[in-house]
Amino acid sequence: MKRGEVAELAGSCGLGAWTAFGVLTMVVVGHDGIPLFADADLLSWSIGHRPDVAVAFARGLTDTGTGVVPYALAVLAALIAGRSPRQRALAVALCLGCLGAGQALRYAVMALVTRPRPPLADWATHASGWAFPSGHTTTAALTAGLLIIAVRVRGPRGTIPLTLVIGGWGASVGLTRVYLGVHWFTDVVGGWLFALGWLGLCLGALARWLPDRWTPGAADTDSARGTAEPTGSTAGGRTHTAPGRTDVAREQREDHAPDDPGRRGRSRPA
Repeated sequence: MKRGEVAELAGSCGLGAWTAFGVLTMVVVGHDGIPLFADADLLSWSIGHRPDVAVAFARGLTDTGTGVVPYALAVLAALIAGRSPRQRALAVALCLGCLGAGQALRYAVMALVTRPRPPLADWATHASGWAFPSGHTTTAALTAGLLIIAVRVRGPRGTIPLTLVIGGWGASVGLTRVYLGVHWFTDVVGGWLFALGWLGLCLGALARWLPDRWTPGAADTDSARGTAEPTGSTAGGRTHTAPGRTDVAREQREDHAPDDPGRRGRSRPA
């Protein structure tokens, strides 16, 4: 896809996701943070289906959605997307900036909505702060989105299985928050919508305003120019060939007889 098409598609997806997020936020605020839709039912099911092995697995998976892991994966996404050291350095700054700014904006939304979490007695892991939108869910979704974009930029073909694995990880982290009883399901949906909207905005801005030579995944113009230097050079409209090639051609002409012996007499012996 062309950069203009990418910018338009990413902007449209981001705008649609944030519109849905805004509607969900108004519904949550309008109901004073009480459970919505299937929130209570999903929490009740989770409480009734918690074998020790499943809880341990859910805790391990949910821990990958916070702390150092998401930022390390964001750096990995940058290294995958870039083709030269300069592009990789810029990609690292962009990915970390996208993830960090998204986190700051999410904290602001949480402080404004101030939705309470489910009852403390239902928790199967530690949690802190307000509930909406889910922090682990948002962070994992943003990180998964950066990885998917990097994989698609570097190799657009044959990456569907890897994309599904990365997307499955990002979605599973959010579901563990409901299973462990520290978030309502609508908190998780809000985190997914928020992450999709923020990624769409960042990708659209990148595709629209970043110069081509700085775009991660594009060919480096400096290295391409160095490898494309011709063997000969031109000056004053004339082409100069290498001296070594000229000497070899002259010796070949001297050592062989002319094509038309009649012009210069008999052929010279070898």
